[in-house]
Amino acid sequence: MSRELYSRSHLDTTPPKYNGPLHPLDKAVFQKSIPVLAARVPASQIALILHSEVTRKYLIGLPKVRPIVSDPSAPEGDRLVLLGVSDQAQLSQESLELLESKGNGFTEYNLVLDYDYWTASELLQAILPEELREGAPVGFAATGHIAHVNLNNDYLSYKKTIGQLFLDKNKTIRTVVNKLDNIDTQFRFFQMEVIAGEPDFIVEHHESDCRFTFDFSRVYWNSRLHTEHDRIVQSVHPGEVLVDVFAGVGPFAIPAGKKGCAVMANDLNPASHMYLCQNIKDNEVSEGVRAFCEDGRDFIRNVFARVYDTPFPAYTGPKLSKTALRKLQKQPTCDKPSSNSTPSEANLPRNKIDHFVMNLPDTAIMFLDAFRGVLSTKALQEVYSTMPTIHCHCFTRELEPEQAEIDIKQRVEEKLGGSIDAEIRKVRSVAPGKEMYCISFRLPFEVACNAQD
Repeated sequence: MSRELYSRSHLDTTPPKYNGPLHPLDKAVFQKSIPVLAARVPASQIALILHSEVTRKYLIGLPKVRPIVSDPSAPEGDRLVLLGVSDQAQLSQESLELLESKGNGFTEYNLVLDYDYWTASELLQAILPEELREGAPVGFAATGHIAHVNLNNDYLSYKKTIGQLFLDKNKTIRTVVNKLDNIDTQFRFFQMEVIAGEPDFIVEHHESDCRFTFDFSRVYWNSRLHTEHDRIVQSVHPGEVLVDVFAGVGPFAIPAGKKGCAVMANDLNPASHMYLCQNIKDNEVSEGVRAFCEDGRDFIRNVFARVYDTPFPAYTGPKLSKTALRKLQKQPTCDKPSSNSTPSEANLPRNKIDHFVMNLPDTAIMFLDAFRGVLSTKALQEVYSTMPTIHCHCFTRELEPEQAEIDIKQRVEEKLGGSIDAEIRKVRSVAPGKEMYCISFRLPFEVACNAQD
């Protein structure tokens, strides 16, 4: 039996039931004294007791509780080894004999637990009425110093209590917000209310070795999509050109730029565009990431010609760190790599697009008709011997994977105006009866060359 399992089965560490005011909480109510058995052991024998297989499983083993404490009755004398039982009869004969031979008897120790000991989830279980405990919120999504929750109606009368618990129990959190049902219809960010902490929405968030600054109340950001951000970025290769149609503040564009990709990043929201520009500068990817603030459909129609007419410089390999660059500058001229090599396709300006990412799952499919006829000139058509891959995020109400894939592919082909071979993968479950997917496919050449109504 493990220490944790043994301690849990013999000690009741649940917080006391709470009937006080909800806001502010009377934290003094959350105090519990638990009598436990303690062995008096000389300091010279402590290591043996701690590491012995015979006694180790009986150590108290509770989070935030040290198994070795000083004896309140003799602080300079023996140490007390706290055990996860309340009576000697609960010890095995072997462990009892070892503790008696190496120690100086047993005593009762009152272990006092208070508000600081229990987790937010444990305290909430003590506060809520029984009928609300099973579905109680157990966590939050963190964006910088902000914790955001989505409370359903049953818990709104407890929102300030929930916010205070999350604030108290997470030292990096300074603001707790509850997302409201209202969504900005044009720019798709959530309305929110502060339920605990300071009303500071300007966050600095770190993801994929990048630093993002933005106003969480004015732009769209979802920390739960970190894995999907990373997956898409890993699927593109250094030197390729990526177009991010709904870029937000840059969770795809900035890491791709750091990787060595050239990026055309667009967002219609002026606030998102402002912070996208700031993040491009802060992460030192200005040479390879260009920012736009346009309607997504217009952006798609124009981006092929833009990249062709104003190509990105040739990819010359990973960007050197400042230290490596200084070392290179100190080398004698004859030792530096020659730049007079014969031009090849690998070091020509980048004038064609390799990938599109369309992360606006609610409506991204509706923008696919903008790809019809994008290769409107002979010059553009000659560049695209290989067509770009489109990664389009979307929602579906179909819960069975096979039916979901049929539904998504059918909607994409209908809007695109052509048939596709696609890879479809589930990203996450958004809500009961609502799934988020990503469909990846090559833009058909026929669609790109044929402007349909």
